[in-house]
Amino acid sequence: MIWSICGATRLKGIMRHKTSLLREELSKALLVALGQALKDGAPSPAEIDASFEIPREEKFGELSSNIVFKIAKENKTSPRALAETVKKSFDETLVMSPLAKRVEKITVEGPGFINFYVTQSEKAAVLFKIQSEGERFGRSQPAQKKNILLEYVSANPTGPLTVAHGRQAALGDSLARIMRFRGHQVTTEYYNNDEGVQINTLAASLRMRVERLVTQKDLDAEPPENYYRGEYLVEIAKAFIEQYRPTAPFEKYQKQFQTFARDLIMSGIRKDLADFDVHFDNYYSQEALGQSGRIERTLEELKKTGKVYESEGAVWFRSTDFGDDKDRVLIKSDGHYTYLTPDIAYHHEKFERGFDTLVDILGPDHHGYIARLKASQEALGHDASRLHVLIAQLVTLYENGKEVRMSTRAGEFVTLREILDEVGRDAGRFFFLMRKFDAHLDFDLALAKSQTPDNPVFYIQYAHARVESIKANFQKAGLDPPEADGKVLARLQSPAEMGILRLLAQFPEIVIAADRTLEPYRLVPYLQELAAAFHRFYADHRVVTEDKDLVSARMLLVTSVQTVIRIGLNLLGVSAPLKM
Repeated sequence: MIWSICGATRLKGIMRHKTSLLREELSKALLVALGQALKDGAPSPAEIDASFEIPREEKFGELSSNIVFKIAKENKTSPRALAETVKKSFDETLVMSPLAKRVEKITVEGPGFINFYVTQSEKAAVLFKIQSEGERFGRSQPAQKKNILLEYVSANPTGPLTVAHGRQAALGDSLARIMRFRGHQVTTEYYNNDEGVQINTLAASLRMRVERLVTQKDLDAEPPENYYRGEYLVEIAKAFIEQYRPTAPFEKYQKQFQTFARDLIMSGIRKDLADFDVHFDNYYSQEALGQSGRIERTLEELKKTGKVYESEGAVWFRSTDFGDDKDRVLIKSDGHYTYLTPDIAYHHEKFERGFDTLVDILGPDHHGYIARLKASQEALGHDASRLHVLIAQLVTLYENGKEVRMSTRAGEFVTLREILDEVGRDAGRFFFLMRKFDAHLDFDLALAKSQTPDNPVFYIQYAHARVESIKANFQKAGLDPPEADGKVLARLQSPAEMGILRLLAQFPEIVIAADRTLEPYRLVPYLQELAAAFHRFYADHRVVTEDKDLVSARMLLVTSVQTVIRIGLNLLGVSAPLKM
């Protein structure tokens, strides 16, 4: 049973927690100050709210706003001058405002950044908020809750999931967790491209291997260049032979080759995802989409817009009318659909399902795909700005200092299953999220497997487990339940303690930023910094001492660190062990 200091803590004589984020109160006050400073052109509340960020250096305060940079030019003044005017307005009204108990001072830095420094009591108040809210801490409600459809991974069932798919899986699942934590309604979906050219190639690749195994001919011969390769197809061929006992002519098993390989690979994909703790609300079949007649109906709708024409025996979409660099083929001269056509119908159907926001996570080979996809949806009457396409860049895997080459078609690739077996789910997920999704990722296998402070996920998890040992020592000492009031928390004054309080107070802002930017990475450096601050504190300060007030304050501090680390790791899909 996990010991909870929250139930044992007696709160005396002070507010248990603030009713709103400091940023929300500052946004309101800043709106008033700007209204007084400007004759016209005042920014909207949403613009002001989005202007806040956490300064990189502690010397610049706890929050900073860059709003003056966005409005100074249209008001024919310099950002610095406007910022000074806003500061003067704040200084005049702050004394009479409830913010006086929360904000110690305001400064203008550089060309016009408005920096806010909070009081010691405001910093300490975060401990009461964490103890009161527990696992809900950081779950500030968005101004507008959205109904979101998040599609990710969507790997073709032509081979096992690779490390690149693993990165998309970690990104998508963590993003879903963050958005749900914030209060949005999120549906996750996997688009299963279970028909078409690649599935036909898969069937031909399987047939060749089955025929070679049955006849025992050409076993070592190289497959044709356009065929899928890899040991996984040999294993599928053996399973096919065991089930069907095929005999020549092998052409009669064409349909079985296709469905058997496709379905067996898809079953493996689902298992790998489940073991990676990634679960989808819906698997959407392209084959079912084609059989529904929706593709044809969507094409008819597009034709009615006048944006479809015929040329050189093919059917084209006039995507250049919507900013694309060239028009796109929808139906080739041989009568077959291009890859784009069913995708247009699929996204048209997504919008018709009534979602406020669509988010797609695609691989790096889809950069040029975004413009044509958005163009098609705009032509169909949808608001293309509601479609967000994230491009997850490639992963380079290193083993023993050497790069591991990957090529699905050649059969030389590292699978997600191998990553799971090598480094485990926690390290795998964390390492996949250690860079922004649009940046190339170098994945160091040796580092991910190590149990040293150099391994960031181990370092963070160890901080969580170390707090558990502190709690055990507290109980073993037979001390009274911690008491907390203003006098007690005033004992937290060392630079290490104040640094931790500052970081804890930042957590809700970090979650908001991760949701707003669709970037779970925001949590990674934050958790690393919080764990490092805790480890430094632990090295220099004893928690359980004879000083009752100091013990109470520090127990609140370290258990709050543990709670925030646990919440943050859960949002990344990483466990928070009690023992290491």
